[in-house]
Amino acid sequence: MVRADKGAVLVLPADGLDGAHEPRRLTLDRDGLVATDDGDRLAPTVGDWLLVDEGATVLRARTTALVRDTAGATSRVQALAANIDIVLVVEHLDPDPHLGRIERLLTLAWRSGAQPVVVLTKADLVPDPEGMAAEVAAVALAVDVHTVSVPTDQGLDALRALLAPGTTLVAVGPSGAGKSTLVNALAGHDVMETGERRSDGRGRHTTTHRELVPLAGGAMLIDTPGIRGVGVVADADALDTTFADVAGLAAACRFADCHHTGEPGCAIQEALDSGELPERRLDSWRRLAKEAAYQARRSDVRLRAEERDRWKKITKEYQRGMRGPGRPRS
Repeated sequence: MVRADKGAVLVLPADGLDGAHEPRRLTLDRDGLVATDDGDRLAPTVGDWLLVDEGATVLRARTTALVRDTAGATSRVQALAANIDIVLVVEHLDPDPHLGRIERLLTLAWRSGAQPVVVLTKADLVPDPEGMAAEVAAVALAVDVHTVSVPTDQGLDALRALLAPGTTLVAVGPSGAGKSTLVNALAGHDVMETGERRSDGRGRHTTTHRELVPLAGGAMLIDTPGIRGVGVVADADALDTTFADVAGLAAACRFADCHHTGEPGCAIQEALDSGELPERRLDSWRRLAKEAAYQARRSDVRLRAEERDRWKKITKEYQRGMRGPGRPRS
């Protein structure tokens, strides 16, 4: 699947990513869901493989998926991209990069199963891009951080090296970060619409849909709309990977149930007092952990409700079969 719009998707045949075929529009049901290999129903997204046969559509099992919380009352999550290998976390250097947003997107990336890479754009607009990149690298642990400038071609060779044949990348980040401009530069020609910055330096939404762009070397790149708020869908492993420094300190606390709020022998409090751990970093960890726990609770309630409804349906069908046609009700 190469593009996702409301109510419909564009699909290409498995051998059609070379540009020789026109995309086929596939209209979705009113709920926007399709059946999966395991009998579930999900909303398809860019990067999904769909088996379309005589009107029946089946979504094949995903190897990876970048998902976000919908932040609505349904507790369902939204898949931004599927079957991806690399997540490009794109953030601008002008205005200054938002460290909390980078941590949030890295948590989603680690949870997806793909490899995150941070891309800091607009390096030509700031006097010390490498110094700013070092500050980002301090929170992007075990992740490559690249500074780039599309107008000057600075740093793009390192990203081009990621475009191995068969590799799928997705670019995520806020409006104005230059995702579409970056996609165009890596594609070698204009494939996505770009827009001018506002007077405050921030960007306007130019990409309004998610689209997969086949590249000449055999790689595929997915552009996504700018993200204003990112609801976290994470697990303990994803949080511990993003915040490996905080997790390591927590494991060193004297008490296993330490709340890190002044208990004796709290390694996190000692790191705060010494300046080893910034207060901002701890606050970000606590905020994301709280959001992830809340989303997990909502999801658990939804799954229990769906299972209850499923058994109610099975029971009704069984009772209907026991009565048989024309058999009176008891």
